[in-house]
Amino acid sequence: MQTYFILTINPGSTSTKVAVYKNERALFTQTVEHDSAVLEAFPTVNAQFEFREKTVLEILKAQQFDCHQLAAVVGRGGLLPPIDAGGYGVNQAMKALILEGHLSPHASNLGALLADAIAAPLGIPAYIYDAVSSDEMEDIARITGFPEIHRKSLCHVLNSKAMGRKYANEMGKHYSEMNLVIAHLGGGISISAHKKGRIIDVIADDTGPFSPERSGGLPLLALVELIYSGHYHKNELVKKIRGQGGLKAHLGTSDIRDIEKRILTGDNKAKQIYAALAYQIAKGIGEMAVVLKGEIDAIILTGGMAYSEKLTTMVKAYIAFLAPVQCLPGENEMEALALGGLRLLRGEEEARVFYRDFKA
Repeated sequence: MQTYFILTINPGSTSTKVAVYKNERALFTQTVEHDSAVLEAFPTVNAQFEFREKTVLEILKAQQFDCHQLAAVVGRGGLLPPIDAGGYGVNQAMKALILEGHLSPHASNLGALLADAIAAPLGIPAYIYDAVSSDEMEDIARITGFPEIHRKSLCHVLNSKAMGRKYANEMGKHYSEMNLVIAHLGGGISISAHKKGRIIDVIADDTGPFSPERSGGLPLLALVELIYSGHYHKNELVKKIRGQGGLKAHLGTSDIRDIEKRILTGDNKAKQIYAALAYQIAKGIGEMAVVLKGEIDAIILTGGMAYSEKLTTMVKAYIAFLAPVQCLPGENEMEALALGGLRLLRGEEEARVFYRDFKA
């Protein structure tokens, strides 16, 4: 079997993750945490490009890795306009759209630019894979009670699909043969319904369960009252919803290990809020089970919080009657990028072409 070396790059809001894989095996994975004050000094996310590129190159140099061995570079796919899931070659249309700066500002947008910057001088392909904005939702799932507002397919696509493939492989099946409900339990929570290899509906991190740092869905009339109370500016409310909500708002911490210790010492408030977290996760899973009409091969709990036996046990108590429940903890994003790139190199999947049909 041919050997492929693949570099994966995942720029996050406060970190840059880099890994090199030899086929399915990681040779090294490294995460550099960035000082928030340093990042905030840049006027835009795009302005961080050279800083992030330098970080990647310094990691490769420290690892004494010869980049001429690489067969491909795979970057995290960002908040592009809705596209199909899977792999895309980084092309001029994609780069131009990102560089114009009209996309929702997030560090993941730099993934394509960083991959191309490393790959182009080497004459090898640069890809993104399972971008955040990958959209396979059925049309009926987009409709809301406001004609002006449509539901969007925003979830942890990369890890959710990777865990769907992993579970299917363990069962001796193909991901495209199975119906799965996958709950990504991280700093933000998303829950998705996977029907024969496609994510047909999602509960995004701002519409479902609250999480360690996010408010989740809220009663709308109460939120409208809060908006017009005069006590908050827009940015303050956005921060309450994303970053300062959920467990952090209730208990002053987003670290579930600390919360579980508090529960053991008899902290009843921590116990109640933690139970509510499990309850809301289970409700979301039940909602996606309905989307699949109960025809579910398995429910998968993934993400960082899936390491918690206490939390997953509480969730399982609600949902075990629906389908077998499998815990596949961790973010797994670097592996997902590498395996996606490997499938493209092996010809098991064909890289899609990004066309610009988006008006900012």
